[in-house]
Amino acid sequence: MEENSQKHLAGRRNFIKGVGLTVGGTMLSSPLFGFIPGDMGWGEGNSKQKKLGIALVGLGRYSTNQLAPALQETKNCYLAGIVTGSPSKAEAWKKKYDIPEKNIYNYENFDKIAENQDIDIVYVVLPISMHAEFTIRAAKAKKHVICEKPMAINEEEAQRMVDACNANGVQLAIGYRLHFEPFNKRVMELGQNEVFGKVQSIEAINTSDMTGGSLDVWRLDKERAGGGPLMDLGIYCVQGAIYTMGKPPVAVTAQFGEVTHPAYFREVEQSISWKMEFEEGVIADCKTSYADENGKSTLEGQAENGWWRLDPAYVYEGKKGQTSKGKMDLPNIYEQVRQMDGQAESFRNNEKSIVPGEMGVRDMKILMAIYESAKNRGERIEIQY
Repeated sequence: MEENSQKHLAGRRNFIKGVGLTVGGTMLSSPLFGFIPGDMGWGEGNSKQKKLGIALVGLGRYSTNQLAPALQETKNCYLAGIVTGSPSKAEAWKKKYDIPEKNIYNYENFDKIAENQDIDIVYVVLPISMHAEFTIRAAKAKKHVICEKPMAINEEEAQRMVDACNANGVQLAIGYRLHFEPFNKRVMELGQNEVFGKVQSIEAINTSDMTGGSLDVWRLDKERAGGGPLMDLGIYCVQGAIYTMGKPPVAVTAQFGEVTHPAYFREVEQSISWKMEFEEGVIADCKTSYADENGKSTLEGQAENGWWRLDPAYVYEGKKGQTSKGKMDLPNIYEQVRQMDGQAESFRNNEKSIVPGEMGVRDMKILMAIYESAKNRGERIEIQY
């Protein structure tokens, strides 16, 4: 589930339409690597086609501050329903968004959503330990699914989610919003198209500070979160390195950082650093932490004839980028609008999303390999796909 402390900008921002990011060369065609030739994955859609109804499952900060407001601006989908265990939240959302009573569910009666023709897509925005259950239940209800990242607690659980959606003839996409926004799409082009020659090295850092606040948060509970900052923040680094290269790593090595706040990090890691090894020897150096008071969000690439850097790279708003040729003159967009419109369009057309469930399974395999290496004091773990 995606959630951070960044405040939602006051007022609604104008939706910025597709920006062309064309560069000569041949792009990789697999959605698993983040770029499809001729398709920026931004889904402008056709206004004459039916808008798909989305039900948000879990009404925490991300649903409240990002997804629900975004669904007031989307062209291919709209907020049709909600699923929550809180009656007070249900009543407040019902009034705020004019949601019909018949489109409001709790976690016990959720399966009745199968009978609701207003709802085409279920967006799972829950603690990670609940992703598999509600994705599989949604699939059995014959609803398409968007599941927040990271996809699951482990690879096996993630695969069950994909299998359930396939068995029920519905699509599954992961909430990887950065595949739909200009700065990270530009990085995909620079790396995959070898605009500055072959990539030589990558650095990705994503950190935050969870110390000083409450100890009673699900992200510090291994049973609910599956792990610590690697699962929540490090997944962005894994993704960033992969879509820079256009291919997954062949091996990883990792080590846990020192625990300086033991009261907070009794169950999950405080920090972890790792290297992702790609074919031809390219290394991505990555780091994530829940105890960095400065909070970093960067993605860098060094190639034969130039370099690029996003800073910040993964935040919801305010991205900046530059290359050895100068500043990236690109717009900051409402990413969740672009993401959900693109995913809804692929569902409507019965096409595989550019961020499909299989991508989530791949990434879970990598995250588990990183943990295995760290637990074994930096042992090199080769990854089989």
